[in-house]
Amino acid sequence: MIRTVIFDIGNVLTVFGWKNFIHSFGFPPETEERVGKATVDNPFWHEFDRGFLSDDEMLAGFINNDPTVEKEIRQIFVSLHGIVTRADYAIPWIQKLKSAGYQVLVLSNFSDKVKRDNEDAMDFLEYVDGGILSYRDGVIKPDPAIYRLLLGRYGLKAEECVFLDDIQSNLDTAAGLGIHTILFRSLKQAQEELLQLGVDSIY
Repeated sequence: MIRTVIFDIGNVLTVFGWKNFIHSFGFPPETEERVGKATVDNPFWHEFDRGFLSDDEMLAGFINNDPTVEKEIRQIFVSLHGIVTRADYAIPWIQKLKSAGYQVLVLSNFSDKVKRDNEDAMDFLEYVDGGILSYRDGVIKPDPAIYRLLLGRYGLKAEECVFLDDIQSNLDTAAGLGIHTILFRSLKQAQEELLQLGVDSIY
């Protein structure tokens, strides 16, 4: 029986629009492409997304990938406000689950800077019952330690939890610990899979 629903944040409860954010600066197309490749289109992006690199380390990593667009990277890094949009279903979905008696938690690699610069898109956090944000706890998905920390902190039984994430490797680790998992692709699909587990979360 599922008692706790655990959400990833990026691209599940929010939309992470980095490329649209870069586009908003009006760079020439070639420059925009280079900035994109220096940031989201290279392996260092995954380090940024893990959530506990310092701002200076993130910025240096992007610049090192293409120093020719250092000025533009520094320009967009001054403020990352606007790269995250809360999904319009997030708060009603959380409220529906809680009113049905489920505990709702988050488990995310969201970085501190992204969270700070997008507070208006993170207002759903006041509706959840808690969770783990990697930059606070110094552990990242898919490290099994982050899942064990969550289970221990909230006294959860793995088999009574379901975790929704948009990245399969994160789900594989959770499943290995006995947590039910759902690969999030859309609201409708996720709600249908929750229903199969006995969780009616359609609002």
